[in-house]
Amino acid sequence: MRRREREVTEREEIRKILDEGKYLHMGLCDGDQPYVVPMNYGYLYEGDRLTFYVHGATEGYKYELIKKNPKIAFALECGVMPFSGKMACQYGMVYSSVMGKGTAHIVTDVKEKEQALTVLMKTQTGKDFEFNEKLVSIVNVIRIDVTEFHAKRRPLPEGMQKQGKMEE
Repeated sequence: MRRREREVTEREEIRKILDEGKYLHMGLCDGDQPYVVPMNYGYLYEGDRLTFYVHGATEGYKYELIKKNPKIAFALECGVMPFSGKMACQYGMVYSSVMGKGTAHIVTDVKEKEQALTVLMKTQTGKDFEFNEKLVSIVNVIRIDVTEFHAKRRPLPEGMQKQGKMEE
């Protein structure tokens, strides 16, 4: 990371970013062309291990790409808000983000799919939901085993003014 002063290393601060974000951009490999898709997510952050779960229809292009090459990159952000300055180069964005790489796996085990969807809904809503075999049979679940990640935050620089809220 080039801007070390923006790096977030405290576990609880990283967890706050993961809780605040509501979707991640999942970058897949399509031969020599990248393919990026935004996805709602759930996560488990245990010890140093970070795992994401995303879900979707039972068929689709992203699943074809994962079967060919399961390596992925991801980025998620929250608290995005522009700020202004007196000169063009003083304008910028306040944000918090987590970015990284991992391996995607299409989950086929019914119990793991139930757990994954429970985690996803807890992350998205803060509520506990239960799933059964019938409910999980109508969706695909992707587990992203994160191999590396970093978090960072850009706070509002002193003396700058917020322009207005862009994202919750």
